[in-house]
Amino acid sequence: MPSPDLSRSVGDSEPLVERDVVIVGGGQSALAVSYYLRRTGLSYVLLDDGAAPGGAWRHTWRSLRLFSPAQWSSLPGRLMPGGTHRYPSREEALEYLADYETRYDVPVVRPARVNAVRDDRERLVVDSSVGRWSARAVISATGTFAAPNVPRLPGDDVFTGRILHSSRYRSPETFAGQRVIVVGGGNSGAQILADLHEHASVTWATRSPPTFLPDDIDGRYLFSEESARYRATTAGTAAPPRTLGDIVMVEPVRKARDDGVLNAIPMFTAFTADGAMWPDGSRTREDAVILATGFRAAIAHLAPLGIIAPNGRVEVRGTRSVRDPRVWLVGYGEWTGYASATLIGVGRTARATVDEVARALGADGEARP
Repeated sequence: MPSPDLSRSVGDSEPLVERDVVIVGGGQSALAVSYYLRRTGLSYVLLDDGAAPGGAWRHTWRSLRLFSPAQWSSLPGRLMPGGTHRYPSREEALEYLADYETRYDVPVVRPARVNAVRDDRERLVVDSSVGRWSARAVISATGTFAAPNVPRLPGDDVFTGRILHSSRYRSPETFAGQRVIVVGGGNSGAQILADLHEHASVTWATRSPPTFLPDDIDGRYLFSEESARYRATTAGTAAPPRTLGDIVMVEPVRKARDDGVLNAIPMFTAFTADGAMWPDGSRTREDAVILATGFRAAIAHLAPLGIIAPNGRVEVRGTRSVRDPRVWLVGYGEWTGYASATLIGVGRTARATVDEVARALGADGEARP
């Protein structure tokens, strides 16, 4: 368990609260890291900018369901209730994450917005809305939800309707009776279309034709596939092709298909004042456009360390920063571990990360269940 508070003053500046490890984030990746870190003897804290447990799950649309049955949607040490056939809802995922925090007595401080991580000679200083923390290591586990990818589109400055990213979509009632374009050929685009189509007139616009997985394929298969890629890469052999970009046919999406509305058309070419212009020159009136255009790594707090590359990522070996080996990153996608942005996938990455942190800091024990 974490050790008692230790602090030291630096001249006339605000006192620094010392921990061996500061975890930035409070969602599923941070909880998985905490599960293993609690057994190392290292002192640590989670700084979460949310108002309550759940991380990004707190901000998803109300009807969202997981891609995998509960047993395949679990963090280390604690199965999500529901067994092998129930696909948990957003609310059930939130309940599970809150219970996980309580069960493992996670030392989380919230709301705590981390503004910057800075070099302080042999240690790192984490500047936050709840004070300044001094750490021997920082594990960044903020995910991507706070950094939506919002592309600029021709004419978006003249469109008088509403443009919003999928991260701000909550429920179809807001768009009742409206004409809406959903942009993006991935799972979010398909699920938002399915959620909206009985309430609004919806057009699905994509850069390339979307592809769909068979009805009997879900997150269990996708995780197994990513595990096979991980084993192949580790063994130095050719990895099988990836299909994680394909759309999982969860129940609402299947219903939209059966209703005959799961049909994408090529992306519009430009906004007009009251709608959109299409490749064939036609124009339509639209009230809103929802951009299901993905996310980037939410790692602006690491910018003072000079480790973020022009592509918005940090060069890592495993999950450890190459340029500043006191920093680890967990849960941002495959560049920080295969399937590491999923509930079931992040456990493997979290365990390897904590093992490495424990060795680097000279902890008494290893991270073992």
